[in-house]
Amino acid sequence: MINLFKVVSLLEGVSYILLLFIATPIKYIYDNPTYVKWLGMPHGLLFVAYIMLAFFLWESQKWSAKEFFIVCLLSLLPFGTFFVGKYLKE
Repeated sequence: MINLFKVVSLLEGVSYILLLFIATPIKYIYDNPTYVKWLGMPHGLLFVAYIMLAFFLWESQKWSAKEFFIVCLLSLLPFGTFFVGKYLKE
């Protein structure tokens, strides 16, 4: 489950960066929402998977409430999910 969470957190982070810094500027600068449509759904699914896996790992990793909150908060910050490995124990 930890390896799956690492993969999902990486993909979620990459999709968030692409959505925020590539697709959204293209949408508003060039009036072309195509890339937001293409990236929006996969990012949303990855975000939900990230949060669900975080809930599952909360108990198995014996995170404190503060650690769980930080892991969830990292999903909202650009580049945040790239640092979630700090809270994972093999």
